[in-house]
Amino acid sequence: MIGKKILETDPIPFCQAKELLKERSQFQELSYEQNLALDHVTKFSKISVENAQKMISELEEIIKTNQAIKMADVMPEDLADMRLMFAKERGVHKKEDLEKILEIVNKYRKE
Repeated sequence: MIGKKILETDPIPFCQAKELLKERSQFQELSYEQNLALDHVTKFSKISVENAQKMISELEEIIKTNQAIKMADVMPEDLADMRLMFAKERGVHKKEDLEKILEIVNKYRKE
C-alpha cells in the first residue's frame, strides 16, 4: 500500500461497512482483504443501517460511541454478554445502566 495514507479513523457498524463494500464492489474489483471483510460483515451484521444509527444515537446517551457501535455489531442477548463486552473497559457500569442498554438493544432486535 505504498502511497496510501489514512484520512480518518471513525468506527462504523458492520452493516454500514457492508453497504460501503458492496457499493465499492460495483465500481472496482475488491482486494483480498476487502473481500474477506465483506464476507465477514455479510455473515455477522444483524440489523439494518437505519436501525443501527438510531440504536447508536440512543446508546450514546449512556455509553461511549465506540461501545455503542460494538453493541450494534454484537447485539448482546443478556447481562452476562454485556459484562464480557465491558470487561476491558475502565470504570464500572451500574446494573440499571446495563439493563437500560439491554432494553434498547432488544427493542431494535425485534424490528
